Amino acid sequence: MTKPRIIWLNVIIFLMTFLIAAIAVPYRAYTHGFDSTEIIAAIICFIYCGMSITTGYHRLWAHKTYQAHSSLRFIFAIGGAFALQNSILHWSSDHRVHHKHVDKNEIDPYSAKMGFWYSHIGWMLREYHSQGYHDYKNVRDLQKDPIVMWQHKYYLALTITMNFGVPIAFGLWHGNVINSLLLLGFLRLVLSHHTTFFINSLAHIWGKQTYTEKNTARDNGILAFFTFGEGYHNYHHLFENDYRNGIRWWQFDPTKWLIKGCEYLKLTSKLRVSPEDKIEKAKLMMTLQRSQQKLKNHPDAELMLEKLQHEYDNLIVRVNEFYATKKKLIATKRDALIADVEASELMSHYQELKQCLVEQRRSWHLLTEKLI
Repeated sequence: MTKPRIIWLNVIIFLMTFLIAAIAVPYRAYTHGFDSTEIIAAIICFIYCGMSITTGYHRLWAHKTYQAHSSLRFIFAIGGAFALQNSILHWSSDHRVHHKHVDKNEIDPYSAKMGFWYSHIGWMLREYHSQGYHDYKNVRDLQKDPIVMWQHKYYLALTITMNFGVPIAFGLWHGNVINSLLLLGFLRLVLSHHTTFFINSLAHIWGKQTYTEKNTARDNGILAFFTFGEGYHNYHHLFENDYRNGIRWWQFDPTKWLIKGCEYLKLTSKLRVSPEDKIEKAKLMMTLQRSQQKLKNHPDAELMLEKLQHEYDNLIVRVNEFYATKKKLIATKRDALIADVEASELMSHYQELKQCLVEQRRSWHLLTEKLI
């Protein structure tokens, strides 16, 4: 079978930038050194590029998980060009195909089932999906955004301006153009590329399948640290319309924090979140399935499986009752139907269900913790 044609421009860009970052940067550090101002500037540029991809390209445009003010969209569009990962329109189109056909080798642009190398960078080195390069039917909504179309039209000029203009301008101001080009230009670009590429590769190989086993996506807190929160990838693939990836307060997700923070400044709005009951039930289903697998070879398998199912059914009933009452309580508060909600019968019922759910969860964990 004939392999697709090599995309030599991509090969040259990836190879040359990597070699310069891997060889020239350490050599320059040894012979001349980099000062703290240059290092800080490079880190700032790296964060700007990364957050423009995660906050802008990914959660804003590809998934429409929130709405953003035009000034913020412009900042992300410029940062995306700086990150050199194709235009918003093209990137979002590829990503939507990935989510719709995840792990289907013939359709998914960067299917993890094709192996680490392919999903990380190989898919961009040959014309594997040339038939879809200019098919933007799945991003017609984005074509109504003037900033998206402006960036798409002038993408080449913007990438050249940002990737050479910013390092050169900083170098002229600071007094060392070569250092600036190496750090803010090449090293920053390579780090931006490969940390983003890890989301397509490592995040589908390394980690836990906390919410679903229907795809290869994994949750990984270590990857989340290097990808601005995108490492909670198993959650994201099941709840892709949620503006959060790390849903717990302690999970590292600066992209989520930025989106939420900008809401207070009136720069973002209509932040979408997944229903709490669906999230909990997805996690419980995974625990049930894994517990059932563990019990298959148990001496009292039939009895234990029956007990496990009984506990699971009871817990689901409690979850449904609790969240249904919680929704009613929130609606009551919002609509001010009761003068004193805190002293109402509904609040009393809510607190009772909350305690029952806590006890039922404890019972479930005691039963399953030895099996997982």
